[in-house]
This record gives sequence, C-alpha cells and structure tokens, in this order.
Amino acid sequence: MQKLFSLLLCNCVFTFSVLANSPAKVAIVIDDMGYRYTDRHALNLPGDITYSILPHTTYGKKLALAANKSHHEVLLHIPMEATNGKKLGPGALTIDMDEKAIYESLQKSYDEIPFAIGINNHMGSRLTQLYEPMAWTMLFLKQHELFFLDSKTSPGSQAEQAAKDFGVPVKARHVFLDNHLDSEYIKGQFSELIQFAKKRQIAIAIAHPHPETVENLQKLIPTLAQNNIELVPLSELYPKVEHTKHSGNIGE
Repeated sequence: MQKLFSLLLCNCVFTFSVLANSPAKVAIVIDDMGYRYTDRHALNLPGDITYSILPHTTYGKKLALAANKSHHEVLLHIPMEATNGKKLGPGALTIDMDEKAIYESLQKSYDEIPFAIGINNHMGSRLTQLYEPMAWTMLFLKQHELFFLDSKTSPGSQAEQAAKDFGVPVKARHVFLDNHLDSEYIKGQFSELIQFAKKRQIAIAIAHPHPETVENLQKLIPTLAQNNIELVPLSELYPKVEHTKHSGNIGE
C-alpha cells in the first residue's frame, strides 16, 4: 500500500511539474483591417497572428487573401451599432434590422471572404447588449460552423450568452493593446497581456494595424517566448467541438 501511495504521489508531482512548465497560450487579433493601404504592413508581424477583416472595404479582400495565403487565420470584423452613433460602414448590423436583414448582411460579408473561420464585432456597444440580434447572429454562425469572438466593447454584452444558447463556440477579448497610440502605453498593455496569460494560461488580445502598433509589436511579440508563452492562432483557444450543418429556413 505504501508503494502504491508513493507511486501515485510521484505521478501527481510529475503531472504538476509538466503543467507548471507548459507554456501559456496567447492569441493576438489585428482587426480593423481593410480601409488603409498601410494595413498591409501588419501582415509582416511575426508568428501566428490572426487577422480580422472589415467587409466590403477598399483593401479588405486583398488583405484577407494575402493573410490566408500565408496560412494565417482570418475573421470577419462585422460592424455593429454603437452607443456613440459612430458611422459604421458597409456590412453593418443595426438595431432596426430584422432577422432576415441580419442574415442577408452576414451572408454577403461571408461570401466575400468564405474562408473566414469566425467573426468578431467592430464597435457594437449598443447592438451586443441586445439579446435578439445577437441570437440571430449566432444562428447564422451555427449554420456556417463559425465561431464568435466578443470584442467586449460593452460590459453588458449579450453575445456570449446567445452564443452558448445556440451552441456557437465563443470567447471574449481580454486586453486591448493600443487604445492609445503611445509606445509606453502599448508596452504597458503588452505587459498586462503577459501577466494575464501567466495567471490564466490563455489570453486574447486585440490590436489594430496602426503604424505605431505594428512597430511596437515587432519588438514585443518575441518577448512572449522569453516568458514561456506561445503565440497561437485564435482557433487554438476554442474547444474542439463537432459542428452539424443546419438546413432549412432561418426562421426554423
């Protein structure tokens, strides 16, 4: 009995040691891609960066194709109505749209970039607080076997609950890296990302293709490995689930 106990204790210590030494995982999503020619510089960032593309924009499809060709994961960055009334741009979802209008808008955006593996919201502080349009969005994602990343522009977002109700894989952003285009601020946010990842073992950051951001991330991303953190494609942080294609009308 004592030998058995000793063996079990050794196994537990070994397992704990392996887990303690396993790298944490971080995904970095560069969104707002599509309007500016300079956005292409973000494609040169090192590692498994995930890119989120604004639909129907001047450079969006070209950037999406280039990212996909380089084996990077691509999301659709869907504009959603904000509380501040900011202009949304093409492919936007608003509170006055019904289920059919939301579905058709999402379909047009997806048709443009059919290799997208999921969507995240651009703005959306107003729309994501409403369960019904979020439920219609999740129904579309379920039918197309896509996942959702909540950019978390509102603490009252209903997106996560709607996604769970419809069986759509969902995660939320943990850290915004560049709300202020200042090198010290970006470095501070990146340090926060590292600390969050060490504590939780996974973390998701969102940044944007601003020249200041790209310049800083070129230097900061290599420091992840120095902190025993692995940069991974966003999908790696989602559970591996079986998807079943939904057939029939949207109202079913």
